[in-house]
Amino acid sequence: MTRPTAATREAVTARDAIAARFERLPASRWHVTVRLVVGVVTFFEAFDQLLIAYALPELRQEWHLTDGDATSVLTVGSVGMLIGALLSGRLADRFGRVRVIAYCVAASGLAGLALVACTSLTPFLALRFVQGLAIGGEVPVAAAFISEITRSFKRGRFVLLYELVFPAGLTVGALAAAWLVPAAGWRVMFAVAAVPGLLAFLVQRTVPESPRWLADRGRTAEAETVMDEIEAKVSAATGEPLPPPVRYSPGAPAHPGSPTAKAATDAERTATGLRSLFTGRYRRRTLVVGAIWFTGYFVNYGVTSWLPSIYKDGYGLTLSDALLYSTVTSVAGLLGCLLVALTVDILGRRKIFAIFLGGSAALLLTLAALGAHTPAQVLIWTSLSAVGFFGSNICLYLYTPELYPTRMRALGCSVGGAVNRLGVILGPILVGAVYSAGNNVAAVFVMLGAVALAGAVVAGALAEETANRPLEEISP
Repeated sequence: MTRPTAATREAVTARDAIAARFERLPASRWHVTVRLVVGVVTFFEAFDQLLIAYALPELRQEWHLTDGDATSVLTVGSVGMLIGALLSGRLADRFGRVRVIAYCVAASGLAGLALVACTSLTPFLALRFVQGLAIGGEVPVAAAFISEITRSFKRGRFVLLYELVFPAGLTVGALAAAWLVPAAGWRVMFAVAAVPGLLAFLVQRTVPESPRWLADRGRTAEAETVMDEIEAKVSAATGEPLPPPVRYSPGAPAHPGSPTAKAATDAERTATGLRSLFTGRYRRRTLVVGAIWFTGYFVNYGVTSWLPSIYKDGYGLTLSDALLYSTVTSVAGLLGCLLVALTVDILGRRKIFAIFLGGSAALLLTLAALGAHTPAQVLIWTSLSAVGFFGSNICLYLYTPELYPTRMRALGCSVGGAVNRLGVILGPILVGAVYSAGNNVAAVFVMLGAVALAGAVVAGALAEETANRPLEEISP
């Protein structure tokens, strides 16, 4: 049995000291500034991610794409995101959160700019893959970083108000695409989406590295220096001195009503790499959160990726109307995300997943039972359902970082991001297969409703509650 070394014990002591200093920080202008800078980056990554669904009808006509080509266009970026998510977690846990975020942002912007010049399918697919690597790498690492600079009290509200920029990016992208693609073509949208490349420098200059990560890596002096700077900015912003730190004692609950923290075993302290995600208490967490990631995003992208084409080809709507109908569903999803952000600290994470994903399942199955005979039926029921699956999915960006300690937090988030990519890839593929088998829209919604129901059951029965608990208590 491997015992923790003196260096490990020192890192744990430094980590707990930094955590205690974060717990005393009131919300301030500094938090808002950092959240805004990272949020703008994430906004544009989301803005870019959904554009392909809105560009696809025009691309099919311009390049004479087959159904197989169309599926490749929809999924190649997701394959890149899957790989990028897996790579970025390891890199961020080793080299730092901010550096990885900045490099991913720069790569995404450059690839987006190059997409504008594409005149055929092959280079377009290659660049979408590269862009997917960057987007898949940035989003989970940013989620880990935001969690690490936040205290436990009302952490859900703080983090999810930041994470709202992602569905907001999806929604603004949908609105802009519904207007610009018919008027100016798909290239204009990808040119706009290249803006994030310019923000890489802003991230490097204005966002500090995570003191929790620095302390966990044994870089105690750097962690304390950065923490001193953060505390000075927060104190200046609030105009009041900070209260003294309150140290968390392992094994004792930090808040009334929270469960007693179970001490970490030697195996849990020393495991590294992917193996660490399946060691001790983290095994169940990884399997449960992976199931929620997969089912939620299978449904999300199974619905949103094909809606424009289903409206246009299945119901005979014009391109403008098809994009407009699809945009309504995205706007409804954004409202669901806001609802979750405002209630997640009250209801808790587990109830949010069960209620929102379960509600989405019920609505999709109802649509299937009604027969999905008209575009109006599809619009109403998918939009109501989007409130559920968008809301559940945004909660995962809060919940996943909470489940893992600093040394493997980015890795845990990236594996969650990779599993969500599996859902993003398989959702559109299977929806396309079921729909193409006979234009049976009702069968599509039966499948999507059943997947959402499976995710709701897993979450309600097996997910661990983490609301208002310090990160070090949840994952020692």
